[in-house]
Amino acid sequence: MKKFKHVEDSQVILSQLMLPSHSNFSGKIHGGYLLSLMDQIAFACASKHSGYYCVTASVNRVDFHYPIEVGELVTLKASVNFTGKTSMVVGVYVESENIQTGEKKHCNSSYFTMVAKDENGVGAIIPGLIINNDEELRRYTRSLVRKDEAKNRDNRFSSEGFKKENGLKEIEGQNFKFEY
Repeated sequence: MKKFKHVEDSQVILSQLMLPSHSNFSGKIHGGYLLSLMDQIAFACASKHSGYYCVTASVNRVDFHYPIEVGELVTLKASVNFTGKTSMVVGVYVESENIQTGEKKHCNSSYFTMVAKDENGVGAIIPGLIINNDEELRRYTRSLVRKDEAKNRDNRFSSEGFKKENGLKEIEGQNFKFEY
């Protein structure tokens, strides 16, 4: 019998104070450190949903909207947006807060595809997702469309199917010099 779980059953929230040791050379929080936190919360959320150890299969688009300062409180929120057979898409939302003024900024959002693994390292069947509202339906649908678009993009630009003349037409007017 197939199992299903509600989105809220596996949601995870993580808050951490940003320290000088987390900063880069310009005094802002290092993007790599933030990505590490995002991967950790995606792992926790996916493992909570699936009941298995999970691995990161891919990260879809990470845009850094605002820098995070040393001394700010960063809160990461993760929830499962989509479930396949053994994989799931975990949405991660990152917000920083100036703890002196209370000002909050949405720093970025990203989507991690996580795969559940059984004790033998084989893909494990995961529970499906129970959708309860329009926002959860929007996120599920968006993840499904994003997955299909990635597959089409990969096929379109595969080394076997790529045509030089199509590539040149696509990049016409761009900042490049053709020398072969």
